[in-house]
Amino acid sequence: MQSTDLGNKESGKLWHRKPSPAARDGIIVNIIHSSSDYLPKVLRFLNVAFDSSGDCLIAGDHQGNIYVFDLYGNRFNLVQRTAQACTALAFNLRRKSEFLVALADYSIKCFDSVTKELVSWMRGHESSVFSISVHASGRYAITTSSDTAQLWDLDTFQRKRKLNILQSVGIQKVFFLPLSNTILSCFKDNSIFAWECDTLSCKYQLPAPPESSSVLYKVFAVTRDGRILAAGGKSHHLHLWCLEAKQLFRIIQMPTKVRAIRHLEFLPDSFDAGSNQVLGVLSQDGIMRFVNIQTCKLLFEIGSLDEGISSSVISPHGRYIASIMENGSLNIYSVQALTQEINKPPPPLVKVIEDLPKNKLNSGGLKTKVTSGRVQRPAKSRENKIQARILRQDLTGNFENKENEVSDGLNKKRLQILLKGYGEYPTKYRMFIWRCLLQLPENHTAFSSLVDKGVHVAFLNLQKKYPIKSRKLLRVLQRTLSALAHWSAIFSDTPYLPLLAFPFVKLFQNNQLICFEVVATLIINWCQHWFEYFPNPPINILSMIENVLAFHDKELLQHFIDHDITSQLYAWPLLETVFSEVLTREEWLKLFDNVFSNHPSFLLMTVVAYNTCSRAPLLNCSLRDDFEYFFHHRNNLDISVVIREVYHLMDTTPTDIHPNGKLDAFVALTKGQYPVFNQYPKFIVDYQTQERERIRNDELDFLRERQMVEDMQAEVDQQRVEDEAWYQKQELLRKAEETRREMLLQEEEKMVQQRQRLASVKRELRAKEMHLQDATRRRFLKLQQDQREMELRRLNDEIERKVHMRDQEIATTAKDLEMRHLELESQKRLYEKLIEENLAEAEQACLNADWRIQALHKQRCDDLQRNACYQEVAKLLLENRRKETEVLNAMVGEGAKKWEEAKEKDFHLKSEKKASALSDASRKWFLEKELDDALEHAEHPYNTVPRCQSGQAASSYVPRTSQLKDSSEVDSSTHISLNQRRVQWDTTEQDLMERVRNLRQRLTAQARNRCRTPHLLAT
Repeated sequence: MQSTDLGNKESGKLWHRKPSPAARDGIIVNIIHSSSDYLPKVLRFLNVAFDSSGDCLIAGDHQGNIYVFDLYGNRFNLVQRTAQACTALAFNLRRKSEFLVALADYSIKCFDSVTKELVSWMRGHESSVFSISVHASGRYAITTSSDTAQLWDLDTFQRKRKLNILQSVGIQKVFFLPLSNTILSCFKDNSIFAWECDTLSCKYQLPAPPESSSVLYKVFAVTRDGRILAAGGKSHHLHLWCLEAKQLFRIIQMPTKVRAIRHLEFLPDSFDAGSNQVLGVLSQDGIMRFVNIQTCKLLFEIGSLDEGISSSVISPHGRYIASIMENGSLNIYSVQALTQEINKPPPPLVKVIEDLPKNKLNSGGLKTKVTSGRVQRPAKSRENKIQARILRQDLTGNFENKENEVSDGLNKKRLQILLKGYGEYPTKYRMFIWRCLLQLPENHTAFSSLVDKGVHVAFLNLQKKYPIKSRKLLRVLQRTLSALAHWSAIFSDTPYLPLLAFPFVKLFQNNQLICFEVVATLIINWCQHWFEYFPNPPINILSMIENVLAFHDKELLQHFIDHDITSQLYAWPLLETVFSEVLTREEWLKLFDNVFSNHPSFLLMTVVAYNTCSRAPLLNCSLRDDFEYFFHHRNNLDISVVIREVYHLMDTTPTDIHPNGKLDAFVALTKGQYPVFNQYPKFIVDYQTQERERIRNDELDFLRERQMVEDMQAEVDQQRVEDEAWYQKQELLRKAEETRREMLLQEEEKMVQQRQRLASVKRELRAKEMHLQDATRRRFLKLQQDQREMELRRLNDEIERKVHMRDQEIATTAKDLEMRHLELESQKRLYEKLIEENLAEAEQACLNADWRIQALHKQRCDDLQRNACYQEVAKLLLENRRKETEVLNAMVGEGAKKWEEAKEKDFHLKSEKKASALSDASRKWFLEKELDDALEHAEHPYNTVPRCQSGQAASSYVPRTSQLKDSSEVDSSTHISLNQRRVQWDTTEQDLMERVRNLRQRLTAQARNRCRTPHLLAT
C-alpha cells in the first residue's frame, strides 16, 4: 500500500510507482493531508465525490481546502480554499470542470476546477446542507438540509422550488433517481414520496413498512436503473423496495455485529444493464460489507475495527471506491483487486493424463478414455501396476458467472476428441469452453469506450424493423450492434448484422462484453471475405459452396440450376442467419460447438451438408417460393446427421475446391485493444455513406416537403371538413330554427293559455287580496280609532286635570291679587293723604315765599329775593322729590316681590310677563321723561309753558299710583286673554296720558298764578 502526504503542495503525483493493490485490502493509495506547522497535525477529509467519468474525484477537508484527484492521470491539484468546512460536494455537473460545494455558513458555491474561479454563490438555507443530488442531465440540483430541500437551476443558478415541511417531521434525504426525471423525498417518519421533476406533482407514495420489521430509515441507495430502493437505519435489517411495483419485496438481515447502518451504496457494473446486484453496507463498526442482494451472500468487505471507515463513495463505472477513514485520511480501493478471488476462474474441467514413456509400457500398450465425469482405468499388467487418478468435478456445483471467467489450461485437440465422442459440450460448461476456444481477451476498457459512444444512428429505430417483445433483449442487441458499428464503419451499413448477432445476443444477454467479443471473433474468422463484394452478398464464398456442392451432389445442383435457384437462395440465408432460423436452440448450440472447435471453413461445409442432407425434399420442390420457405423455416432434419456429413465433407473434399485453402486459420482478438477491421471495399462504404447521407438529406427534404404538402392537404381537408361541418351546422341550425319556431308557436299558445289562467288566478288573488286588505284596513282603522279614542280620553283627562289645576291656581292668584289690590288701595289712600299734606305744605310754603318776596321787593332787591325764593322753592321741590322717590322705591320693591311670586306660579307665561315688563319699562321711561320735563318747566317759570316745581312734583305722585294700580290690574288680566290685555294697556296708557296732561295744566296754572301775584304786589 502506497501512502501520499499532500502537505503544503498544491499539485503533484498521487503515487510514484505503479500501484499494485493486494487482494487482501485492495488499497491503491492512502492520501493524508498534514500541516507543516511547528506542531504538525492531520487535516481531516470530510467529503468526497466522483465526477461522471469515474476517473476523477474531489475531496474537501475541515479547513476548506478542496483537492481534485485524477486517478487516470496520477495527479492531484488544489483547486480552492474556502476557509470554512465543506458539508457536501457534487462533481457530476453538465459542465465537467465545475463542482458544487456546501459550506458551513449554509451557502452553496459553484467553482471551476480549471480556472479556480467562483462561478456562482447560492443562498437560501437556514441550516447545514448535508446532501447535494444532481440530475442525470446535470442541469438541476437538489440541496437538502434538516428543515428544507431546494431545487436549483444550474444554468441560471436560481432557485426553482422549495420544499417546506413541518418542523416535527424533518427530512432524511431528497435526491434524483438515476437516469430518471423523478425526485424521491424521504422523511423522518418513514414516509417516501416520488415527485415529477418538471411539474413537481406527486407520482406515488410508498406504503409504510410492516410493523414486524419496522426500521427508522436514515440512509438510502438506488440502483442505476432506478428500480430498487435500499433503505436502512438503526437496525441490522435492510429493506429492499421495488419502485415499479411500489412494494417491499425483500428484507435482508445483516450479521449480528451490525447494529446500525450508516451508509448504503450500490456497486455499479458495466455489464448488468443498470440492475446492480451488489450493495455496499457501512455499519457502525466502520466496516463496509458488500453483499449480493439476490443470493444474500457476503462477497467482500473493506475497513477494519482499527481503521474504520467514516463515509464512502463508489465511482460511476464501479472501478474505484473512495473512503474517508475515521482518522481523517482518504483511501482509494480497487474493486477489481477486491473481487479477484470472486471472479477467479474455476478449476479446469478436463484433466490430461499423460502416457508413460514407451519403454515403460507393455508391448500391448495401454488405452485410457477420459470423460468429463469418469476416467476409465487401463488394463492391468502383471509387470507394471499403473493406477489411474480419477478426476471428478461436482457437475451439480454452483458455477455462477461462468461467462466472466478466464480460460486457462484447455487443449483444443482434447476438446475435439471429447466433442466427437459426445457430439456436444456439457451445457454447464459450454460458455466457458467457447470462451476458451475463441480466446476472448475481455477488453473491458476498450468495450466500455465503444459502449460510452452511445447508440449508433443506424440502429436508433431498430425496434421498428425487429419488434422484439423483451425490452432488455432489444436494448442489449442495440448496444451490441452499436458497438460493432463504432468498431468498424461497415457494420452500420450491413443489413444482415442483426440477424447474424441476434442468437449470440440472446445467449449472452447477461454479459454484453462476451457477446460483443464472440460476434467480433465470428466476423473476423468465420465471416472471412464476406465483405469484399459489399453491399452484395459474398459471391466468392457462395462460389466455394457451389463448387463443393457440385463435387458432392451434382444432381441437386442441377436441380437448383433447372429451377433458377442460385446460391443466394440456398446458401446465403443460412449464412446470414448462422442457421438460427432453421434450427432449434439445442440444435444450434450443438452445431456451434463443432463450428467453434474447427477451422472457419467448417461453417461453409455445414451449408453444403444441410443441402445434401435435405436433398429429398429439395428435389421435390419446383417453385421458388417453396425453396424460400424451406431455407427460412425449421425442417425435420437431424442435426447430428448434418454434423457427421460436415466432417465427411471436410475429409473428402479435394484440396483445390476445399474452402480450407481459401480461408485463413483462426485468429483471436488482440488483448487490450480490438484489431482494426478493414476487410471491405472502403471506397464503396465511403461512397455508400456519402450516398446515404445524400439520400438522407434528400429524404429529409422530401419528408419536409411531404410534411408541408400533408400539412397543406390536412389544412385543405380540415377546411373542407370545417366547411362541410359549417354547412351541415347551418342546415341543422335552420332545421333547428324551424323546429324552435314551431316549438315557440306551441309555447306561445301554451303561454297565452297559461297567461289567461294566470290572469284569472291573478284576478282571484287580487280580489282575495283586496278583501284581505279591506279587512286589514278596517281592522287597522278600528285599532287606530281605538288608540285615538284612548289618546283623546287620556288628553281629556289631562286637560281636565290641568284645567282643574289652573282653576285652582287662578283662584289662588285672584285671591292674592285681591289682597294685593286691597293693599294697593290702602297705600293709594295713604299716598293721597301724604300728597294732600305735601300740597298743603307746598301751598303754605308758596304763600310764605310770596310774603317773603313782597318783603324783599319792598327792600328793592327783587332779583335777589326772587332768586332766594326760587332756591327755597327748589329745595322744597327736591325734598318732595326725595320723599316721592322713597315712596316709589317702596312700592317698586313690594311690586317686585309680588311679581316674583307670580313668575314662580305661572312659568308658562314668561313671554307675556317679559313683554309686560318691557312695556312697563318703556312707560316708566316715558313717565320719567315727562316728570323731567315738568321739573325743567318748573325751574324755568318764564317759559311760554307754565312751570311750577311744586305742582309738578305734587301732581307726579298721582299718575304713578294710578300706574301701579293699572299695572296690577293688567297683571291680573294677563291670565284671561292676550287681546283683552292689549286693550287694557291701551286704555291705561290713555288714562295716564290724560292724567299727565291735567297735571301739567294744573302745574302750569299754579305757576302762572304765582308769577302774577308778585307783579300785582309790586304794583
